[in-house]
Amino acid sequence: MRSLRTRITVMTLCVVIVAVTTVAILSVIFIRKNERRDSDQLLLLLCETGERNLDYYFNSVQRSVERVASFAEDDIEGLDNVTLGNHVKRVEEYFDEMASKTNGVLTYYYRIDPEVSDTVKGFWYTDLDGEGFREHAVTDITKYDTSDTSKLVWFTVPKYKGESIWLPPYITDNLDKRVISYNVPIYWRGQFIGVIGIEIDYSVMAEQVDSIRLYENGYAFLSDSEGNLFYHPRIDVSSLTPETMPVIPEGMLSDSTFVYYTFEGVKKEAAWLQLGNGMRLNVTVPVSETDGNWQALICNILILATEVLVLASIFTMLYTKRITKPLEELTEAANRIDANDYDIKLNYVEDDELGRLTKTFKHLAYNMRDHIEGLNRQIYVDSLTLVKNKGAFTAYIDELQDELDKGSCNTGFAIGVFDCDDLKLVNDAHGHDKGDLYIKTASHLICTVFSRSPVFRIGGDEFSVILRNEDFDSREELTARIKKELSDISASAANSWEEVHLSMGIAVYDPGRDHSVNDVVRRADQIMYEEKRLKKMG
Repeated sequence: MRSLRTRITVMTLCVVIVAVTTVAILSVIFIRKNERRDSDQLLLLLCETGERNLDYYFNSVQRSVERVASFAEDDIEGLDNVTLGNHVKRVEEYFDEMASKTNGVLTYYYRIDPEVSDTVKGFWYTDLDGEGFREHAVTDITKYDTSDTSKLVWFTVPKYKGESIWLPPYITDNLDKRVISYNVPIYWRGQFIGVIGIEIDYSVMAEQVDSIRLYENGYAFLSDSEGNLFYHPRIDVSSLTPETMPVIPEGMLSDSTFVYYTFEGVKKEAAWLQLGNGMRLNVTVPVSETDGNWQALICNILILATEVLVLASIFTMLYTKRITKPLEELTEAANRIDANDYDIKLNYVEDDELGRLTKTFKHLAYNMRDHIEGLNRQIYVDSLTLVKNKGAFTAYIDELQDELDKGSCNTGFAIGVFDCDDLKLVNDAHGHDKGDLYIKTASHLICTVFSRSPVFRIGGDEFSVILRNEDFDSREELTARIKKELSDISASAANSWEEVHLSMGIAVYDPGRDHSVNDVVRRADQIMYEEKRLKKMG
């Protein structure tokens, strides 16, 4: 164990040593990193701009498809050929409107699963020349094994996955066009109906990527987290097979936003961000073009050294304050205990004088709190139901009356009284243990419904609740709810003691009528007994 004075002295010396050493180390690091800082920021800025533009475009396509899909699922009325055919026509009209408002759409379609209908196939519209959409003969799905997700991917993949999905670039059926598509599986009453999707022209995405340029030889390209190329401005990806696809350089698959790698003997640095459709947008540039200017580095090093020394001094002062903080916490804790508040928090655990004092003080405070809480539980908690007892109810009423007398009760309140009907019949017929279960069930129900209000057991079969704030404002809804819960419990009960029947009365405080809180209690009691009397008459 070391004294506080020794610790502060040693710490001060350590801070000075660490500060000087840190300045020397940071000087070297600063020289190396300063030249790359601006280029990193520019790379990231270009990458973020490209990401926003591409995501905005992809999101517009995605929203269009999802709107049509939502319309389709809401529109399905049946699966017979006539009803399904009319449904497809309505979706076709809506899809035409959405597709015409979406940039870069090459094709759009709604294909019905042959397992649903061998007559109604859906539709497929294409715009290959920019002159507008024309209906195209649909692909014959029956010629494919729809469980094979390597074929007819725009249909088989969303059907297999059961969720909306962006598909990586592929050659579309019958058109020999490289496209990217977003597809949504359509369901009706849990049954797969078909797929709605849009295929966007690969060239639209390529134009977005080609517009990202940095320095003389910088460019952007698209890949995935596995290293597969989707688009590269200097590589014709569409003409490559999996065997001839170039290998992504080592380092490009890093999880870090900034990566450094060597490609064809050229050292490069890149920044990447993930797009909303799962692709990675990479912006890369040769390191030779990003070397920064070495001017003013010496000045920056001196400034940095000064800042480090200032930070070291501040750190020393903060640490000294940290050492004295436990004394302030002990003083605050002593004041709270003096005010009979034993819920204190002391976090200092070091093995020194303050640590031992804090530990002893905390131990004594917790023992006092536990002792007082134990007494309160014995005095104010009902042993059977564990809600507050009549003593607690009397104390609460006195506090509420005191608020009224002082004029500090700024909100309305109401008092509810509940009486367990037929408890004596349950006790006589099935024993007091079953009667206790009846009372517990009633108590649990009242506590559940009036969850934000104090609940009291004020007699053998009587409960009371004091409604304020949210529960007071919602008293009519809560009254309706407890009546419904009573009905549900009794309807599902297998034995009479498992049923719950309550007579209840809720009285709202009326300053023009009630002279005290006890007047409200008496009115609630009268309302409850009147309800009980009417039940017996009925």
